[in-house]
Amino acid sequence: MNKSELIDELSRQLDIPYKKADKIVNAIFESIEDAMKKGDRVEVRGFGSFVMRDYRPYIGRNPKSGEKIQVKAKRLPFFKAGKDIKDRVNSRK
Repeated sequence: MNKSELIDELSRQLDIPYKKADKIVNAIFESIEDAMKKGDRVEVRGFGSFVMRDYRPYIGRNPKSGEKIQVKAKRLPFFKAGKDIKDRVNSRK
């Protein structure tokens, strides 16, 4: 499912106009993004949590030339699924 399909589904389930559903989805995503930029952890009970992870610098390799290159330290977003959603996804129907 991509973002537009999520918006379509929200619009259909709540019987609201597409533009309103689009604003809701964008507001949720922007709120998560803003919190993560500040370094906050975002937890949605029953769904999962979003956190920023710090990665140390390391020596990598250019796959095209084989040349060794220095990869800088970086922070990347990470999502960890919650137990409830794992159980629902893995349950047999």
